[in-house]
Amino acid sequence: MRMIDRTVKFTCLLTGTGAFALGLVVSAAAYDGTNCKAPGNCWEAKPGYPDKVAGSKYDPKHDPKELNKQSQSIKEMEERNAQRIAHFEKTGQFIYDVKKIPAN
Repeated sequence: MRMIDRTVKFTCLLTGTGAFALGLVVSAAAYDGTNCKAPGNCWEAKPGYPDKVAGSKYDPKHDPKELNKQSQSIKEMEERNAQRIAHFEKTGQFIYDVKKIPAN
């Protein structure tokens, strides 16, 4: 009885593995890559998507003020760091808060 149970389990395992492998082969064979610009470069825009985004309904129209916020904050950070370094070079004492640096 045990030999039959093992055989049935082994057969089921082989059948399941075979079905899985067949599914992988069929799914890989289904793609033909007909519209690739180059090997591996097969992205295509959906139908109706414009070639040029600027001026279309897909244009995000970013506000220049919003785009410049990060560059402005980086510029301010560099100014604060310059004040900290200048004070440290004069006194040898590092003060993180720029407001606490005495104005000499």
